[in-house]
Formats: sequence, structure tokens, C-alpha cells
Amino acid sequence: MKRLIILANSLLIVTGCATTQDSDLVSKINQDISSHPAASGASEKKWVEGQIIVKPRAGISDEKLEQILNRNGGRSKARFHQINAHLVTVPPQAEDAIIKALSNNPNIEYAEKDMLVELSAITPNDPSFNSQWHLPKMQTPSAWDTSTGSGVTIAILDTGVEASHPDLVNNLVPGWNVVSNNSDTSPIMWHGTSVAGTAAATGNNALGVSSVAWNANIMPIRVSNTTDGVAQWSSLANGILWAADNGADVANLSYDVAIGAYLLNDASQYLRSKGGVVVVAAGNANTDGGYSDNPYMITVAATDSNDNKASFSNYGNNVDVSAPGVNVYTTYTNGGYANTSGTSFSSPATAGVVALIMAANPYLTPDEVEAVLEQSADDPIAGTDWHPYFGYGRVNAAAAVLLAQQTTNVDAQAPTVTIFSPQNNATVSADVLVEISATDNTSVAGVDLYANGQLVGRDTSSPYQFSWDSTQVADGSTTFTAYAQDSAGNEGVSSNLSVNVDNQPTIADTTPPSVSLSNPTDGSSVSRTISISAIASDNIAVKKLSIFIDGDLSCSVIDTSSLNCSWNTRKASDGSHAIRAVAEDAAGNISESVVTVSTGTTTTTTKGRKK
Repeated sequence: MKRLIILANSLLIVTGCATTQDSDLVSKINQDISSHPAASGASEKKWVEGQIIVKPRAGISDEKLEQILNRNGGRSKARFHQINAHLVTVPPQAEDAIIKALSNNPNIEYAEKDMLVELSAITPNDPSFNSQWHLPKMQTPSAWDTSTGSGVTIAILDTGVEASHPDLVNNLVPGWNVVSNNSDTSPIMWHGTSVAGTAAATGNNALGVSSVAWNANIMPIRVSNTTDGVAQWSSLANGILWAADNGADVANLSYDVAIGAYLLNDASQYLRSKGGVVVVAAGNANTDGGYSDNPYMITVAATDSNDNKASFSNYGNNVDVSAPGVNVYTTYTNGGYANTSGTSFSSPATAGVVALIMAANPYLTPDEVEAVLEQSADDPIAGTDWHPYFGYGRVNAAAAVLLAQQTTNVDAQAPTVTIFSPQNNATVSADVLVEISATDNTSVAGVDLYANGQLVGRDTSSPYQFSWDSTQVADGSTTFTAYAQDSAGNEGVSSNLSVNVDNQPTIADTTPPSVSLSNPTDGSSVSRTISISAIASDNIAVKKLSIFIDGDLSCSVIDTSSLNCSWNTRKASDGSHAIRAVAEDAAGNISESVVTVSTGTTTTTTKGRKK
């Protein structure tokens, strides 16, 4: 309990520091925030003109993708290698038309705009506010007896972090600027520094503020180079991928990304495949956007000191949990401190709790981490398991750490994987769509498809679909096998599925049938009822045989090479008549035979009787 007393005293010290802050700080914060579009709530969605995001189906080569893009006026300018998606340049104003065309191409998994998203912060309050109320509200002091986040790295995807801040400097690890593609993670505006301090400012150091996970590492990843903090989907995805490849355990995005970009989902699932989780802000427009739950992101709404929904917080089916987001006292620029509000700060507070969970039990899978976070949350409304305002509840750090320690299940179950299309022994040609079902008790990290032992491609997001070029193998039997892995490294394998490849070109049938009339003969005279006989032959098969008299159909047969029909000549006018036999094959080739006959009788005219 001694540690708790020390921490309580350090909070009192923070109070003393807060009351001495220069009043210019408030003006500076208000000026920064009021100029930001998010301060007024929801704003019109915007995107990067002349740029879209395209992901081909697994198995499509770069050359083939470039051909598809070129035909539609696009060109790949960059690639998200980890998830096989591309940043594509297109003519400005043509984004919608090209996306529609590409979305209808069976070799394209998805095409979407590169949207611009804003920070989820609103106007902060008086920096002299002298208590970090949100920490005891989440019961973090009790959690610190067991876990302070040691060994866990939280990536802050934001506007950069002030590396010299006395309450951050000791927890910082190298980061990256994904916009400039360099190591400059200095703050372009204040927001990232405040977010970082909320999650993992150094605690128990008799200086400034504490945080939720005050022994966790802070990995600054700058995703915006503009003073309003606006970021592109492509930059956020690059930030998640960079974090995943450089050891981050948690990635915090204090942006409203609830709209659910395919690209961000893929990037988030990639981090999960490496054992990490993504935490995002719900947004500050006080609206229900109608979004469904995102299985790859933990979406956080904001609460106030009374565990009510913050007046500005978004809500809806996508909310997983909630956390304090009103008057959160945290780090600020120039080594200072300030009160901030917004789901921008509920999100890193939750990311900090996630770090405490991971440090308390490093063996938990990402799905288990999320389950612990949700199951341990406090219900602001008694008797509710889930609520659109609060998700599964307001996060409780102490309960989460305790539940994490009690969760001892080791994932030894491999995913179940099945190739369900095409059908076994089907005959295929050209590009073949191979569809796979993969499920797991936790989550599927990725699926690999092999054809005759050769890797076709890897898909890391459901539905698992591959485009296989059958022209790259000889005609005959090909065997498919699929492998699925989960985040614990367990691997499942499908039953083999065989297809018959047939890419031999079909020879066009250009030979017409032969046809003749055996009765009547050309030039003959006919009378009474006669039989008309026709016979035909073809190099493949006669499809249809017909007889016409004077242009009118008399009779016809299908799939038969001979035909007989009767003609009552008494009903015909005297004179010359044309009989025509027409034969047609399956390819549409036609031939005919014509004879001419005459009809009529000799009559004797008797004059009147003589008297």
C-alpha cells in the first residue's frame, strides 16, 4: 500500500503544478482547437483527389494488376506489402467511376477512396483543473499494485510527440513519420503529445502527471504533416503496419475511423496476427453513425466524471467500451500540462488499460485481451450487458488486470479450413476464383493457398478469396491445398481439392452442312399429294433441318439429318413452285438445296349440245 500513498501524494504535487501554469496556455489551446474542423462536431467527409486504394485478389501478379489499372486509367504508386494493397493514382474527379469499374472486376478484392479523417478532440478546459479524476474512476491505482505496463509498447498514431517533455522522455522509443518517410516524429501540433501522456506518461516520479500505463513504452508514429492534424486512411494504415513490424503491442488512433475502411481493417488484422490490438476513438459528433461492430478495432466512447455519456461522444453498435473523456488532465506542449476533452483521450486511456492487461498476462491472444477488457468493464447502467452509449461498460483497470491474471487458457486449437469453390473435379480454365472458409476459436491470422505445392498467395482478411491463373500450368489435374494460421501460431490444413485444367483453344466450326432433296426431282411435274424428302450431313452434327415451299415453312426437325413431309398439290396454284431444304449446324453454319416443280391438270372444254 505504500506505493498507493506515494502515488496519491504525487497527484497532489500535480495539483500544485497545475495552479501555476501560465494563463497563456489556455488561450493557446483554445486557439489551436477552435481552428480545427472537429471542434464543431461532424464535418463533411473528404478524400484525397486523384488517389484511390486498390487490393487485388491474392494470387494476382503485379504485372496483371498494372494491366487492369492501366485499362481503367490508374497506376500503382505505392504498395502496402504486408496486406497486398496498393495506393493508385487516377485522374482527379474520376475516383468514383474508376472505383466502380474496378469493383466489378473479379480480380479485384476491393477499391475505395483514400479518405481524410480528423482528430477526435474538442475544446479543452481550464488547465488549472487540479485532479486527474479519470485515474481513480478507472481504478488504476489498484491495478498498479500488479501491473504498470512494463514491457508493453503503445504506438501513438497522431501528430507527433514532444520528445523533450519531462513526463514522456523516459518512456519514448524510436518511432516513424509515415508521411515524410523519415524519423521526424516531432509534434506538428499539440494533440499527439496529449494523447501520449494520457496513455503512458511517466508515473511515480514526483513530476507533472501520471498516466494509465506509466511504465509502458511510447512509440510515436506521425501520420499527419498538417497543423490541423488531418490524416489520410493510407497514412493511418501505413502507421499500423509500421507499428506491427517494429514491435508495437497496442496502436492508438485518436481519429474517427468508424466508417470502416477495408484498408484499415486489413492493417488492423495484420497487427492482430502479430499479437497486437488497435484502439480507436468513437468520434465527437454526438451521433449514431449506424456503423456495425468492427472485429479488428476496439472502439471507445467517452464518459464524464459521473459515468454518464459525454455530451459530445458518438455512440452506436460499433462501440466496444467507454472511458473517461472529459477534463482529462495530461501532458501538453513546451513541457506543460492541460485539461483536454474528447474521445481522443478516452481512446488512449483504454489503450493504457490494454497495456496493463498485456503486462499482467503476456500469453493472452488479442481476442482474449479484448474479451478481458470488455468482461471486466463496469456497467454505468445496472443490469445491462451492452449499451450503445457505453459498449460493454466503462473500463476498469483493476478488474481487468485481475481477470487477465486469472485467464490461463493456452490456445492450442488450430483453425479449421475448407476449400469450398470450385467444386472438386470441376473443369476450369483461365482465371479461377478459389474461395476458402477458415474459422478459429480465437481468430484467423491468415490463409495460404497452394496449387500443386506452389504458393498461389496469402489472404489475411475474410472472405478468403484467391485468383489463380490456370494458364501457368499444363492442362490436366491440379491439386489445391489451403493452410490457415491463428495468432498463437497454430496451423490448420484443408483437404485436398482437385480440378481439371482445360485451356486448349476451341477450334471454330466454319464448315456448313451439306443438304439435298431426293424427291421430287428438279423440273418435274407433280400432282395429287406427294412426299418431299431431304437429307443432310455435317462435319460435326446437323442441328436443324427444314423444308420450305414457296418460302413458307412446311416442316422441320431438330438434331436429325433426314426429313420427310407431305404436300397436297391440289391446294397449290397451277404453275411453277420452289421447294427449298435448309440445314443448320450448332455453330450457325447454313446451307440449302432448291428444286423447281410445276403443278396443274389438262382440262377439256365441251361446247353446248346441238339441236
